[in-house]
Amino acid sequence: MSMKNRNTPELELIEEHVETIRYLEHGFPSDLIRWHAHDDYELHFIVSTTGKVFIGDYIGAYTPGQLILTGPRLPHNWVCQIGQEPVEIRDMVIRFDHESFSDGLKVIPELAGILPMLARAKSGIEFLNLDPDYLTEAFQKVRDSHGLQRLINALPLLSKLANTHDYRLLSTVQIDLKSNETLQRKINTVVDYVSQNYNQDICLSDAANLIGMSDSHFSRFFKKATGNRFIEFVNRVRISRACSLLSDTDQQITNICFLVGFNSVANFNRRFHELKGVTPRDFRTQSNNHDEAMPY
Repeated sequence: MSMKNRNTPELELIEEHVETIRYLEHGFPSDLIRWHAHDDYELHFIVSTTGKVFIGDYIGAYTPGQLILTGPRLPHNWVCQIGQEPVEIRDMVIRFDHESFSDGLKVIPELAGILPMLARAKSGIEFLNLDPDYLTEAFQKVRDSHGLQRLINALPLLSKLANTHDYRLLSTVQIDLKSNETLQRKINTVVDYVSQNYNQDICLSDAANLIGMSDSHFSRFFKKATGNRFIEFVNRVRISRACSLLSDTDQQITNICFLVGFNSVANFNRRFHELKGVTPRDFRTQSNNHDEAMPY
């Protein structure tokens, strides 16, 4: 599966539940591995396999030990590396909904400590430098318990994550919980269009026509919905794809510039440095050094 040939994110319908904290896990291959979105938060702990992770407009590599929190309606998927052997457990997942915590504040005010993290989760959060043994034990405790005990077991982990400063936000697409389903589907349509056509000339009018809006209306709508002007979003997608090519191939940087849709090397270098804080060449060097030190 690739970003170019995927379909619009599938909206996953989740059965009604009575538990605040739910748990699931799956191996590889699995029907659950697909580009999709849903109303729940999901805390994903990858325990095996390597490959690419897609969160909104973000694309990056994943390895065992990765921990990512995705927010409601934020499309996501983890795609295993080609040739990956089947595994029994690839992904351990803790799921919960927004209302359980927002409504819970009425009787348990201490839950307010988790809400800032939930607000950040609309971008997708990757938590960094956490002990894999600690995470494995924490997820197993949630898996092996139910009801009140499951909630009691999950809260220390959520509290720890809510108070850590060692994380990074992933996607520039931020789905507003207050947006209705029609507007959310419009956002997803534009995100998917850019993801499929980032290497072509893309103009605001094309995206506006795609969802039946005037240019001016679309410009305001997109900025409000994602926090980015449309051209900023397109550049972020292109730079994200460039990062993948810089990390995974030995293609010349000039070629990568044009492959991801820029028509000027100078503009590519300038936008890359604005978003990543380093030049494309330095990014490649750092990525190569990281890969050599990364345990698989």
